[in-house]
Amino acid sequence: MPSTTLEFDAILFDMDGTLVDSTAGVVGAWEVFKETYPQIDVTQVLSSSHGIRTVENLRRFCGVEDPEEQEREAKRFEQAIVENSTKNGRRGIVALPGVREIIDELEVAPKSPHIRWAVCTSATRSYATAALKKAGIPLPDAFVVSEDVQKGKPEPDPYLLGAKLCGVDPRRCLVVEDAPAGVRSGRAAGCRTLGLLTSHTREQVEAAKPDFLVKDLSSVTMKNTEKGVEVTVDMD
Repeated sequence: MPSTTLEFDAILFDMDGTLVDSTAGVVGAWEVFKETYPQIDVTQVLSSSHGIRTVENLRRFCGVEDPEEQEREAKRFEQAIVENSTKNGRRGIVALPGVREIIDELEVAPKSPHIRWAVCTSATRSYATAALKKAGIPLPDAFVVSEDVQKGKPEPDPYLLGAKLCGVDPRRCLVVEDAPAGVRSGRAAGCRTLGLLTSHTREQVEAAKPDFLVKDLSSVTMKNTEKGVEVTVDMD
């Protein structure tokens, strides 16, 4: 199996589908919302909503146009994810393979003038905080959520802000993403991109043109160095 090793100043992670698996709760939340918005085709929504801000999905699939209502409904939706993640025997919100080992390493980084890792998610701060805690992942010092940007993925704004919060040049960052929209966001920000096959087909992720593509983070090793993070990717 061929491998590639590169060094970056910081790693910018997406959350859902990258660090955590919240599929069980998301399915339950859309089923709850179908009671209010009967026009929803849950299967269609699940196939095309991942990686997009909740407010934008509500506009697209539910016809919610008023900004204040979008914010209220986004909070209700993301609360429904948490509440439904363990109902009816569902597995809950859990860390994906390889995540704990990587985060444990990044958390003990030596003193540095910049932050080594960030989470840049399309979720709200309330939900993202709850999801990371449920999965047992520490909250990052650099944390970009839906409310922090005017334009979400696939626009570059989330990852440009993530690099800024880390105090580094985005061209020296690696974006880790499972959604095509997120890969495109990272590329637009000037970052190198690592695509994961945790939520979309290989063809869908390849179409976004990530620099590297693996099954999940169990195929990736990250080690702290004096200047940054050494990343080894074992190609599938």
